[in-house]
Amino acid sequence: MSASPRLLLIPPDTRPPTLDLPAGLARMTGAEVRVPPTEALPHFFTPGDTDRLREWLLDEAGHADVLVVCLETLCLGGMIPARRVSDPLDLALERLGALREARRLNPGLRVSAFGVIVRVAHDNDPHEEKPYYGEWGRELRAYSGAFDRHARHGEGERAALEAARSAVPADVLADWVGTRERNRALHLAALDLLAQGTLTHLCLTLDDTTPYGLAALDRRMLEARADELGVWDRLDVYPGADEVPCALVARALRPERARAWVRYSGTLGAGAELLYEDRPAGELVRAHLRAAGCVPADSPAEADFILAVNTPGTRQASFQPDFTGVDTPHRHLPAFVDGLRDDLAAGRAVSLADIAYPNGAERRLWTLIQDLPLARLAGYGAWNTAGNTLGSAVAFGKLAPLVGDRAAHTEALFSRMVDDALYQAFARTEIRARLDNPSPFDLGEQRDAAEAHLREIVTPRVRALWERHFAGTGLSLEVGEAHLAWPRLFTGVFPLSVRAAEEQDWAVREG
Repeated sequence: MSASPRLLLIPPDTRPPTLDLPAGLARMTGAEVRVPPTEALPHFFTPGDTDRLREWLLDEAGHADVLVVCLETLCLGGMIPARRVSDPLDLALERLGALREARRLNPGLRVSAFGVIVRVAHDNDPHEEKPYYGEWGRELRAYSGAFDRHARHGEGERAALEAARSAVPADVLADWVGTRERNRALHLAALDLLAQGTLTHLCLTLDDTTPYGLAALDRRMLEARADELGVWDRLDVYPGADEVPCALVARALRPERARAWVRYSGTLGAGAELLYEDRPAGELVRAHLRAAGCVPADSPAEADFILAVNTPGTRQASFQPDFTGVDTPHRHLPAFVDGLRDDLAAGRAVSLADIAYPNGAERRLWTLIQDLPLARLAGYGAWNTAGNTLGSAVAFGKLAPLVGDRAAHTEALFSRMVDDALYQAFARTEIRARLDNPSPFDLGEQRDAAEAHLREIVTPRVRALWERHFAGTGLSLEVGEAHLAWPRLFTGVFPLSVRAAEEQDWAVREG
């Protein structure tokens, strides 16, 4: 790989965490990042242009070192469209063939791919799933669990399975299951490409999974095929989704293994239960470390970076404060913060992953860390699922030694603080309270009002956070107009630009 590698990125969609964050992580190391034209990429549930994506890939492949590609985007128009479109399997497999063509054009191209095992959504969302999921989501979830229990435990579960099957219209069930089978076949074909050497590394991840369900069944089938092919040295199968581009960027740009010392907020943190994953926090951490090409260190002194993980006391909860499972005597946040302070004072690279609650930072921890030099963190994450947070935080930590563009690193770090803490943990609830009983799935006519409240609430807080923690870094901040990525409150967009102060002065003089 060249000193300044060229990286091609085909993301799951155009949200900031799935596109801007992995691209920013690459740029902070000095890599050149190329992404397809925005109009070719998926937007919400509108599929991307797969023909144009293939054309773009083959045009760029001959001059690139690394490709990080979402299989669903390349083959089915996007991670969300892959759960909705009716494209036949043979067409999806034909599109997958573009990866072979890219390798023929450039045999030295290192291809890191990922696919997302179709989730069984926790909410009855008719936009991120098929429209019928808004009506039949509960029954489909019940069928999913019953089918897997029967598959594992046998005829004792037959009556429950038949009851669950009869509760869903036959055409709805057939379409839903058929979509899953098509996507599983795509992932099986990707495993073949891995075995053949077309792919350098493959991640097959589980989005919003549970211990029982069709996603768990798919996982076991894919793992069985991986056993047959003998590809586990280049394969990861684990809970994750939106953050996987970050992990693969980190693995591709720093191929050597990095050692991480994991520091939990409680002594029993590794055993904490999570809402959207099928395993305890410690096993999830191990999976995300491996996906990014990291291993646990035996001590802080020998570690390349510290992964500081704020876990719930015993179990995640959706709403904070939660004194039953999250903020309990099973952990001690002041001592955790003391450890962060000591690590930063010792000059260690520290990446903070806050997974106490899904969908935003823990407000109590955010308050406690305001006395720390936050600008000196190597990384920060507190967004969406525990897997989303961990994957991005691990990527920050692994790439820390390669940071050559301090402004790009600060922009990526500060953007996560703005989104994960200022917006997700605080402002989003305030905005919702100002609206008239907004739907979590589609704001409709309230979108303009929501975005006006967003700008009013968040923008001054963005500037205040910068002044408190980053004003003395010799960098300058430009703040754009905040808005929503999609017609819902779940994902905000906070355009930020960080530049060296001397670069800012030069721009003013030239202007």
